[in-house]
Amino acid sequence: MTSPRCVRPEVLDNLTPEDPKARRSRRDLRRVHRAMRSISALNHALSRLRLAAHPKSILELGAGDGSLLLRLAAAVRPRWPGVKLTLLDRQRIVNSETVESYRRHGWEVTTVCEDVLIWARQSARQRYDLTVATLFLHHFKESELRELLRGVVSQSRAFIAIEPRREMLAKVGSRLIGLLGTNAVTREDAVKSVDAGFIDDEITAAWPFTDKTWWTQEFRVLPFSHGFIAAQNNVRLTHG
Repeated sequence: MTSPRCVRPEVLDNLTPEDPKARRSRRDLRRVHRAMRSISALNHALSRLRLAAHPKSILELGAGDGSLLLRLAAAVRPRWPGVKLTLLDRQRIVNSETVESYRRHGWEVTTVCEDVLIWARQSARQRYDLTVATLFLHHFKESELRELLRGVVSQSRAFIAIEPRREMLAKVGSRLIGLLGTNAVTREDAVKSVDAGFIDDEITAAWPFTDKTWWTQEFRVLPFSHGFIAAQNNVRLTHG
């Protein structure tokens, strides 16, 4: 039997951006994303969405240093030209080199330093074609998760989340993450992340079905991830 979600504060979230342990952990996360095949997971989710046209405006929630979607930008070039990307995080850690790298791929980048729950409570300033969250939703307990997802519904046309999957394979992987050369912060947070992860239709249960204009899907993504996609009815979406 799978244990219930257990959301605990992660060490990295409480370190200042300048802390050497935080800098090292952010570098570690790039290796973690590769080990988890996060870009492959995003591409798989995009294939399930089957968007009729490539998104012109994308928002990443909990974007961190912005390096993950930079790999996506490289992967979809030149099929996705002229994307306007907004990177939202409560810490301002996206550097100028990263922004310039996006520009070389033809993407225009705006960084927003804001708490995501404050963002979610605001009236929609714009509606993004696609909102993405990778290894981010698991930080939130149920009430906060519902509030965050209400913000996604009000400000997006489609949504992808790739999260830790709360099952034995991921639990074992989280305890072996030191083999990647990660520091103590990353090792501790990896275990906490899986304990707070998702299975089955747990994200769907938090999705605000205030109307019937959205479809949702949840699915396993090997080796360690849990995927969730949602889209408005007028956005092409594959079922099953």
